[in-house]
Amino acid sequence: MPMFYYFDPLYFLFALPGLLIALFAQAKVKSNYSKYSQVFTQNNITGADAAREILQRNGIFDVEVKRISGNLTDNFNPKDNTIYLSDGVYGSNTVSAVGIASHEAGHAVQHAKNYTPVKIRMALVPVCNFGAGISPFLIILGYVLNIWQLLYLALGVFLLSVLFQLITLPVEFDASKRALKSIESYSMLNEYELKGAKKVLSAAALTYVAALLQSLLIFLYYLLRFSGNRRN
Repeated sequence: MPMFYYFDPLYFLFALPGLLIALFAQAKVKSNYSKYSQVFTQNNITGADAAREILQRNGIFDVEVKRISGNLTDNFNPKDNTIYLSDGVYGSNTVSAVGIASHEAGHAVQHAKNYTPVKIRMALVPVCNFGAGISPFLIILGYVLNIWQLLYLALGVFLLSVLFQLITLPVEFDASKRALKSIESYSMLNEYELKGAKKVLSAAALTYVAALLQSLLIFLYYLLRFSGNRRN
């Protein structure tokens, strides 16, 4: 992004709503995670236990569950077929731990069952990574050389990141849906604990909605700015 965009009031008009929602979402995640990290499961099940049980119940025996350092660094890596659970989740027998671990197990189930949105998102990853690296140079080069084709090419590349955020929503929502269904079906948590797990996962889902909104607003800003400058 050219330097003068940092002082463009229009940019902040588009960026601020997404930023505020993102901050609100992060606050909700931390608040719910903290609250239900103090609520211990009645049956003493840990995050690692929950993830392994969901895998086994779905006939998945080639996915490992390992500990990873950090806070809320939990993820499922399809490249090495491993669910990585953070220090506060792996061996913790709290509602937050079970909810988060079950969500990551939901991703593993998606991968095993070839869930279509997952395949689409994985296909977009290398394209989006390449686009994220090259789009700033296309914008700068387009302005310096006054080549509008480069600017619109950068806009098209940026649109891919919006598409990536969009396809991420059903992937994350479905993983949480699978997680909560498994928790209830396998009686991992009681009714009160299940409500807590829902709150933790709902707050996490809001962060993905915020990310999509941020990307969409910035895309609209670029589209408006490029179009306006070209007319001038």
